[in-house]
Amino acid sequence: MGWDNSADGPEGDRPGDVVRRFVDLNAAAAVCAAQFPAIGLIWLIGTQLSRDDYGGPYSFLSYLALALLLAVTPVLMPFAGLAHAVAHIGPADLLARLAARHVRGPVWAWHLVCTGALGVVWAALAALLWGWSFTSTAALLAALGVLPVFGLAYLRGRARRTGRPQGFWAVWLPSLFASVTLFLLVLVGGVLGTVTRLLGYEPPALSAGRLAGDWRGADGAVLRLDSGGKAELTKLPTESESGDWYTDPIDVCDGTGSWSPGEQGGRDAVLVRLDGGCG
Repeated sequence: MGWDNSADGPEGDRPGDVVRRFVDLNAAAAVCAAQFPAIGLIWLIGTQLSRDDYGGPYSFLSYLALALLLAVTPVLMPFAGLAHAVAHIGPADLLARLAARHVRGPVWAWHLVCTGALGVVWAALAALLWGWSFTSTAALLAALGVLPVFGLAYLRGRARRTGRPQGFWAVWLPSLFASVTLFLLVLVGGVLGTVTRLLGYEPPALSAGRLAGDWRGADGAVLRLDSGGKAELTKLPTESESGDWYTDPIDVCDGTGSWSPGEQGGRDAVLVRLDGGCG
């Protein structure tokens, strides 16, 4: 029988229930923390590759953000791992143990199920309070729970084999090595994906069918594009035919006209011609 299967044991041999919970929380925090640097790098790469300025995939600010990420990661990683363990992985573990007592099945499998279920609860709360996407948030929280669940199951199995709980550094040093490994894998994958053009921004193909509809701007501006090529605009800022802003400044116009997909400055654009003289 492993130490974590018993609530108490002989003094000096097996930890009590309070110690066991602390050991479990420490192990869960260490495993959770290992994935956050790689996740931060994935977010940074995704942000840079989704830019639509038609420039290079990475800017000076992206390198600055990467340097900042490397600088703050050693400080923030333990706190982020502890917060994730307390709010998500730990409560799901308690629910999994309760479920395993009444329904057959391994604890780690129930832990995965309870982690996903608790992620749904947190996603619903985030959608209600802050308007986050419920589907995306629930999927992200479920994905963030996979590595901690399997990592915690591995550490518990190792503790059962050795007959003693894992110490503080026995879980945090492997967490550090795993964190560096995951970070480097994401970094190399991001660089290779960018060089081979597997990753990068692809501007959407704007067909006439996708462009048709009501487009609303600031200060009540409305541009209504009919699928038949007719256009109607309200309070829309327009530029004169001469293109000279100093002699013919931009004006606000109402009217009707025609439109068609086109190109301007190397980018997709909507070309609108008005029946009146607004430009």
